[in-house]
Amino acid sequence: MQMSIVVLVISILLFFVLFFGIGFILNMLLRMSWVMAIIYPIVAILIVDKVRFIEYFTNSKSAFLELGHKFSSLATADILILLSGLAGAIAAGFTIKLLRKNGYQMF
Repeated sequence: MQMSIVVLVISILLFFVLFFGIGFILNMLLRMSWVMAIIYPIVAILIVDKVRFIEYFTNSKSAFLELGHKFSSLATADILILLSGLAGAIAAGFTIKLLRKNGYQMF
């Protein structure tokens, strides 16, 4: 199934804004500037993989093989969308650090 360029651009923008917002709020509440950038790979795995989370502990070999297969079969558009979410999470960390450096205190 192909994705139109308009849908791709909107998806990239939505993922960036979504994870920027979540990262910004988590950074304010937890006072850890890079919390969402650290959590994002787990979120990406949960988005891509259809294996239940508990199976990574109970049936590790097949779960990680399935995860590798899923990631290797992603389309370029899907990779761009997931990378834009990571960029949003990293941008939230930089924004919080910049705001704190300039004297803004959040919570």
